[in-house]
Amino acid sequence: MNSCGPLADVVVVDLSRAVAGPQAGQMLGDLGARVIKVESPDGDDSRRWGPPFVGGESTYFLSINRNKESVVLDLKTTEGTSTLTSLIQRADVLIENFRVGTLARLGFDDARIQELNPRVILLSITGFGHDGPEATRPGYDQIAQGEAGLMSVTGSSPNDPQRVGVPIADVLAGMNGAFGVVTALFDREKTGKGQIIRTSLLAATVGAHVYQGTAQTVAGVTGVARGNHHPSLAPYGLFHCADSLVQIAVGTEGHWDSLCRVLGLEPDSRFDSNAGRVAFVDDLTSALNRALSVWKLEEVLDALTVAGVPAGKVRTMDDVYSWDQTRSQGLVVTVDHSTLGTIEIPGPALRWFDGVREVTPSSHTAPPTLGEHTNAVLRWLAED
Repeated sequence: MNSCGPLADVVVVDLSRAVAGPQAGQMLGDLGARVIKVESPDGDDSRRWGPPFVGGESTYFLSINRNKESVVLDLKTTEGTSTLTSLIQRADVLIENFRVGTLARLGFDDARIQELNPRVILLSITGFGHDGPEATRPGYDQIAQGEAGLMSVTGSSPNDPQRVGVPIADVLAGMNGAFGVVTALFDREKTGKGQIIRTSLLAATVGAHVYQGTAQTVAGVTGVARGNHHPSLAPYGLFHCADSLVQIAVGTEGHWDSLCRVLGLEPDSRFDSNAGRVAFVDDLTSALNRALSVWKLEEVLDALTVAGVPAGKVRTMDDVYSWDQTRSQGLVVTVDHSTLGTIEIPGPALRWFDGVREVTPSSHTAPPTLGEHTNAVLRWLAED
């Protein structure tokens, strides 16, 4: 765990498993909180998600559990519930992502948790929400991406719905949850009381609809999958140059004018406005691909960068993690894992500065092996 950071005095008890809850806990750990991950004797589900596995460890688990301690408790036993009671009494934050009603059946409903610790902040994440007609449904990312409409606007065409290539509904729910926790901690400084924070995979995904949402609710326009081109901006998508693919994103008329100069595009009155370019996007795309066919990727990227036109590559994962820019932003960190030794894992997305001096925590702990910290945490609880 980090020994510094804005949440260095905060204790988080993380009962969650899979992705959404662990993502929230990892973000709080990145901020310096002490995150105690409570696992069943079988461990977090994601410990078995693979391949790939390295040295018996799931790389999936490694991606969402840095800066945590692992404690094994069987919550179906008196000993397990007794230890959890003690943890709740010492906690500032409690995270859970069980199905609705599960924690209550274990003897820890909302009232009981608040009775044990009126200052604790409970973050509860579900698939579809804690109430409403479908509250009890189990929810995994794949299901949420479909049910929340994301797949309907992702893919090559309306007949080719695709999920996003990462568990984005889970990640967004975890990010929203961590944000809710931090605001509740801030509020507790004024009130002295904890709160219950609730979110869901459904809520997080619908909350990320952005222009697709208001197109529906305000204009009555139902979005559909359009491949790699934008429904409201053009040119804004993926194009072909001589030796590769190139992304170009024109957001202003200034960008468009600069793009035309760089590529030597012939004047066409249909393309004089963004609305016209969107209306004739197929013809526009063909014209751009013809103009780009004589350019190599690096050459056109250099020219567009000088001209101030947003453009970029489609990088593979190995290229991303070896890229100097990725590493310059602290997005790869080195940790010492108890069984794998020294490994590199993705790092946190936030950096902190005190004036001009960076104060981002520079050290991180590796995702824990199952029960790695059980004895140490039990000793800590016994100190009182």
